[in-house]
Amino acid sequence: MTYPTLALLGAVIALAAGLVAWGLAAARRTPTLAVTGASRRHWIAVAITVGALFILTAIFDNVMIGLGLFTYAPEFLLGISVGLAPIEDFSYPLAGAVLLPALWVLLARGGADRQRAFSQLVLSSRPVSWINTAYPFGAAYLLTTREIDWLLVLGFLYFLIPYNLAMYGINDVFDYESDIANPRKGGIEGALLHPRLHRATLWAAALTNIPFLLVLGLAGGPATWLALAVSVFAVIAYSAKGLRFKERPFLDSITSSTHFVSPAVVGLTLAGAEFTMPLVLTLAAFFLWGMAAHAFGAIQDIGPDREGGIHSVATVIGARSTVRFALVLWLLAGVAMLFTPWPGPLAAIIVVPYLVNCAPWWNVTDETSGRTNIAWRRFIWLNFFSGALATLILITEWTPA
Repeated sequence: MTYPTLALLGAVIALAAGLVAWGLAAARRTPTLAVTGASRRHWIAVAITVGALFILTAIFDNVMIGLGLFTYAPEFLLGISVGLAPIEDFSYPLAGAVLLPALWVLLARGGADRQRAFSQLVLSSRPVSWINTAYPFGAAYLLTTREIDWLLVLGFLYFLIPYNLAMYGINDVFDYESDIANPRKGGIEGALLHPRLHRATLWAAALTNIPFLLVLGLAGGPATWLALAVSVFAVIAYSAKGLRFKERPFLDSITSSTHFVSPAVVGLTLAGAEFTMPLVLTLAAFFLWGMAAHAFGAIQDIGPDREGGIHSVATVIGARSTVRFALVLWLLAGVAMLFTPWPGPLAAIIVVPYLVNCAPWWNVTDETSGRTNIAWRRFIWLNFFSGALATLILITEWTPA
């Protein structure tokens, strides 16, 4: 399948879905969805969104292509471009900007209950954290192949949304009883899924994951199959009854870190990367970072977890020891990067903000552990800053001299 075919197919499907949803909504002839009312505002909002995304796509595509971060195979392109950016790249923001609002309008036909159910499903996938799993896959695959192809797009989309719906949705289903006592739930840090949505969440996770897994598995070899198997097993084992790795101290941090490192390994195996010592050290540093992140995040839940009978690394060794454990892991992650070829050592700087964010809680107690949520909320946004630094380092590495 050529790149134009893949890109245009996605845009056509999204546009068709948008038109169908708009037509169904307009057919109701209700004041809220009449053609002259909300539906007109709907399309104005879509047009503004598409325009903004087109501008951003043109800017960042031209910058990244100009710096030599990636290239396109000319024989797979239509040959039309905006500066250096191929016209096909603009199909993705178009598809997203049309499809998502159209889906919301279509759900309106089922009433407020259906819209609320859909919003809870989306919330349970932690949209603010989608990029944390998609980025490792995309970076690993792109930096190995240095080309954008259908596998990159498919894998990125999978690890962006369906993978997170499975990982966090399954967690919200099986953690419902303890989540009731957790004040963090019900916002960007996780949904408080009503029991009537549990079955739907599990079905949605299965139906959105299986097709992607089959295609990615068929496109790869035994190494990809193993990486995907480990990734999916870690997602299920962390929360599902009978396994519940999240209740096995230290194994909980290892499993959580696997959630974020395994997408990178999948990308590397799909791209046919050679696992050299510098690459292994980079993955090890990433893994240590993931373990530190999980351990530090568990501190704020010591109270609710103990009330719910959930054992974690933080409930077992205590808040103070867990803070120090996380600090050591982040420090080791930075040290590991110092032994990679240039510009890898620059990445050691990335752990500094996490150390600064965590260190003030050196003497936190179990009784005051809930206050670390302040630092955890900063941690969520620090990930975007760290991703920007990592991107700059990657650009430095791949920019021709």
